[in-house]
Amino acid sequence: MPAVDTYKNVLLRGIGAGGVAGLLAGLVGLVVVEVPIRAALAVEEARAATETVEPGAHDHGEMFGRGTQMLGGVLAAVIVGLAVGALFATAYAGSRRWFADRPPFSRSVTLGAAVFGAAALLPAVKYPANPPAVGDPETVDYRTVLYLGLIAAGLLVVFGASLLASRLAHLGGPVRFTVVALAVVVAFAVILLVFPGAPDAVPADVPSSVLWEFRLASLAETATLWLGLGVVFGLLVDPSVRSGTKAKAVAA
Repeated sequence: MPAVDTYKNVLLRGIGAGGVAGLLAGLVGLVVVEVPIRAALAVEEARAATETVEPGAHDHGEMFGRGTQMLGGVLAAVIVGLAVGALFATAYAGSRRWFADRPPFSRSVTLGAAVFGAAALLPAVKYPANPPAVGDPETVDYRTVLYLGLIAAGLLVVFGASLLASRLAHLGGPVRFTVVALAVVVAFAVILLVFPGAPDAVPADVPSSVLWEFRLASLAETATLWLGLGVVFGLLVDPSVRSGTKAKAVAA
């Protein structure tokens, strides 16, 4: 069995791909997401300036400057990328037997797109990301449970869809794709209806432009992580890509 087929090699490639994807996502956060964050922080500062400070109230100033927080955000994205890369590689290794007829690159990109839909796009529809000026600190735990629960439900749908696709392998490609796609849409619709709405309202002093710019930028960051992971990992595990690269190197 080729070395690439061993779980250890697949895992190492997943971790490497996750690190690259995490770095790319961190850079997107640094360049794109930071713009609406600064606008939201300005709203918070303006709001604090109009509030009456009670005697003896504590100063909730930030321990680290914004520049340090930005670099920490990039580092955190890389660390998260390494972790999800290992999980992604494990999921890929476990699902190879179901889609043995598809090339590794195609399987990897499809898996990355599926996880993006379940772990990023689905939550973004029900519980879109909010900038710093939005959200009651007292509801953080509740919101976290709802968000993680929705991700878990979405990933369960993806797993069920992969099982359904493998069971319908005897059907033609277009028919199988249509049946699985319809099943996923119905399952996602039910999940969106069953889960409760977001507990926090958007304050009136937060401009809608800042709100939606942040939400779209945050979605772009997560898309970079998951889709980038699918592409980079696919390039690393696909033998045809490596053999083509070696052939070009020899020819040069």
